[in-house]
Amino acid sequence: MKFSEILRQFGDAATNHSLTINPDHDPEITGVAAIDEASNGTLSYVEGAKFGSFVAKTNASALILPQDEKLQVLAQESGIVWLATPDPRLLFAKAIALFYQPYRPIPEIHPTAVIHSTAKVGNNVYIGPHAVIQQGVEIGDGAIIHPNVVIYPDAKIGDRTTLHANSTIHERTRIGADCVIHSGAVIGAEGFGFVPTRTGWLKMEQSGYTVLEDGVEVGCNSAIDRPAVGETRIGRNTVIDNLVQIGHGCQIGSGCAIAGQVGMAGGVKLGNRVILAGQTGIANQVKIGDGVMTSAQTGIHSDVAPGEVVCGSPAIPYKLYLKVCAVYNRLPDMYQSLKQLQRKFKDSPGE
Repeated sequence: MKFSEILRQFGDAATNHSLTINPDHDPEITGVAAIDEASNGTLSYVEGAKFGSFVAKTNASALILPQDEKLQVLAQESGIVWLATPDPRLLFAKAIALFYQPYRPIPEIHPTAVIHSTAKVGNNVYIGPHAVIQQGVEIGDGAIIHPNVVIYPDAKIGDRTTLHANSTIHERTRIGADCVIHSGAVIGAEGFGFVPTRTGWLKMEQSGYTVLEDGVEVGCNSAIDRPAVGETRIGRNTVIDNLVQIGHGCQIGSGCAIAGQVGMAGGVKLGNRVILAGQTGIANQVKIGDGVMTSAQTGIHSDVAPGEVVCGSPAIPYKLYLKVCAVYNRLPDMYQSLKQLQRKFKDSPGE
């Protein structure tokens, strides 16, 4: 499509653009690409001035830029059409959707799917080959159940939710509307509940519920466990990456982002808009306030106040962590200084 058509698709977000300067330069845009891999006919973006060097070197035909006049002039001088916006990455995400739509099968029920007679299946649902839908399951309108999905008895799947191939939904699970469960994820399996006795471990049955509110996305091979009593709950519009473990009874707020290999023990409570970087580990029953952020491999053993940014293991505030890192890099020199002082005092005559 022409660059001018893309501007029309973006509406008010594209009011500041180069066609106001040169309306005759309206290239055909055939796709999107990273700025260092872009070719003629593609649209790309830069987020800020520190990426300015790419503007002069890229082969892109069009750029989404921040509201930075220097970058706009640089693009103009390089013969690249542009549009400016306060959040280039957000607009680029919308641009991708103009050129790519994920696979969505036509509603049908494959003849090899196994569906219990008591299951309730909504309108315009796709159920793929060898999917298993057990007794009492409810599937909402427009849902997509890809091949080899297994849904245990009494689970409920909301409207327009997608379950990708080989995911498993256990009993007593409630998944809201517009959720996405990626391949290999397991929702509502038994939590790790065992009581020590003199003769070994006694299994505590996990009789609770697992609830995913509307708009939750769960990555490949992640696990969200069912509790002994009560519920494990994931708040609306929370996104969970691959290989994440969420223990039984955890309560996750809305709008959270949880990166790969995060692990939470049972009973953890997250507020809203919490961001956990990769391999963050959280101990049993810890409470984390609204808006908290962690760096990669943070280990959290105690409660974290709202708005804090924490790093390290055990977790400490970000500013303190930077000071600790600065000292850590100086430890070899400090050790040598300490040895010299020790020798000096050893060689000094006693009082």
